[in-house]
Amino acid sequence: MARVAVVHNTLDLRGGADAVCLHACEALARNHDVTLVTLSHPPLSELDALFDTDAAGVDVVTPPAGRALGRVLAAAAPRVGPQLPARSALLDRLLARRRGEFDLVVSTANEFDVPGPSVQYVHYPQFRAAADDEGGLGNRLWSRLAVSDGLPDDARLLANSSYTAAAVERRYGRTPSVLHPPVDPIEGAAEWPDREDGVVILGRLAPDKRTLAALELVDRARERGADLSVHVVGTAAPAYREYAERVAAAVAERPHARLHRDASRAELERLLTSNKYGLSAKPGEHFGMAVAEYVAAGMVAFAPDSGGQRDVLDGDPDRLYGSPAEGATLLAAAVERGDRPRRARDRFRHERFHDRFRAVVRETLPDAARRRHTT
Repeated sequence: MARVAVVHNTLDLRGGADAVCLHACEALARNHDVTLVTLSHPPLSELDALFDTDAAGVDVVTPPAGRALGRVLAAAAPRVGPQLPARSALLDRLLARRRGEFDLVVSTANEFDVPGPSVQYVHYPQFRAAADDEGGLGNRLWSRLAVSDGLPDDARLLANSSYTAAAVERRYGRTPSVLHPPVDPIEGAAEWPDREDGVVILGRLAPDKRTLAALELVDRARERGADLSVHVVGTAAPAYREYAERVAAAVAERPHARLHRDASRAELERLLTSNKYGLSAKPGEHFGMAVAEYVAAGMVAFAPDSGGQRDVLDGDPDRLYGSPAEGATLLAAAVERGDRPRRARDRFRHERFHDRFRAVVRETLPDAARRRHTT
């Protein structure tokens, strides 16, 4: 049994990266002594209920002031953003002090310049080159502190999509293996004729998810004759409270729309399996967990023609749009034709992710730890 640290900058945002972290903890805890190292987090039992995982028994290590710092960053987030690189750089200091306690470090929060063997799952590179203006001065400052020139040679890199893998190659000159996140098929789906002619907009109520833009896209489809209802389903982290209030007001203005805020997993699955269409409005999504959930529920899914969502929808030109106007046209046309789902619902099931993640960790363990694991 190896001693494995799973490192994740914060679990407060309750997004797709956090789901990967919880699944990684569950997968590795079956064979290893796992410690979750994070800056701040809600009770793991809450996250297990949200992501349908079983990681609440994992030991957790946080900095002494981690929760207070997490609250400060969350309060400032509506003005300065969630500051994930800053959180990672601060967490890196804690990890450096305790690195000797672990045989292997597993990051589920992108890249770290951590000494010794590591597995690093990259949702998108969080640190930029010094000459790269993307992310502004603050990002470049944290990049200097956390990742100087590159990543350790013995870091095993994984990426959530081919889009992210290409971004890692551009930034670090190394191409990760692609391991799509876990998304299980959702059972109990209604027969297609019995489903509501409704659009589900799933995701954090946050500016980057462009929930308001998705609502406007459905408005355009309705103007083209598609008689669609809308269900906005999402969590409202403190960091995005102001945007969540704007979304709630926009939904209230539309008689055909309803907001399901902080819905339970059971309620989410009911909505996904009883409506026909799923919509994402965020361009350049690094993977697209919501779109994968639509596929898993047997829905007809639409997303911007960029990012990891192209992986999820196999580059389908009838489902990927380049502008809101095109998206509205595609959605209205699918409704008029009576299109049905085309994608396999089980392609991202969690067993595939767990098995591959455990294999990568086993292959990356130092020899001594591997021998302990096999004896």
